[in-house]
Amino acid sequence: MKIANEFEVDQPIDDVWEFFDDIPQVAACLPGTTLTDEVEDDHYQGNVLISAGPVKLEFAGDAKILERNNADRSITVDANGAEKKGRGQAAMMLDADLNETATGTRVDVTMDLQLSGAAAQYGRGLVKDVTAVLMDDFAANMQNRLVAIAAGLDPNQVDAVKPASGFSIALRAARTALARVFRRFFMPYNPELV
Repeated sequence: MKIANEFEVDQPIDDVWEFFDDIPQVAACLPGTTLTDEVEDDHYQGNVLISAGPVKLEFAGDAKILERNNADRSITVDANGAEKKGRGQAAMMLDADLNETATGTRVDVTMDLQLSGAAAQYGRGLVKDVTAVLMDDFAANMQNRLVAIAAGLDPNQVDAVKPASGFSIALRAARTALARVFRRFFMPYNPELV
C-alpha cells in the first residue's frame, strides 16, 4: 500500500538534512519507536509499538538506509519486522525528500507498506489515518528537537510531544476519516482530488 505524506518545519534545509543524518535522533521523533542496536553503519535494529484503540501491535525488526543523496537531499530506508506475538509481519520502503520553502523545509515522505497477518486486517483507510496521526507527532517532535539544537541545548532533554495513547490515536484517526467522508459527500466531484 502506498502512503504519501508531507510536513514542514521552520528550520533551514541544511539543518534539517544534517538532522536526518543522525538516525537515533530521527527515530526518537517517531512515537512508539525504540532503537535497540546499531548493527553497522546505516543498519539498525529496534522495536515499533503501534496502538490504536483496541489494536496493539509491537514489531521487532531492522532498518537499513539504502541510499542517501546529498545533492537531492533525499534518503531511502528499507525496514521490516515481525510482530512479537507472531500475528504478522510488516515491510516498508520509505523515501524522504527535503525541499526548501520560503519559511523553512518541507519533508515529503512516501511509503510503500506491506502488511501480513493480523496487521493487514485493519484495512487501508485505518492504516493511512493512523500513519497520518503518527506523522503529525513525528513532525512536532522533530521541530522541537531542531529548535533545541539551534539553541545549543541537548535535544534529548527537550520535552517530546506527549506520545498519543491508543485511544487518542484511534480518536484522531477517526476524525481524519470522517473529514475525508464529509469532503467526498459535500464537495462536487473533482477527478484531481481522487
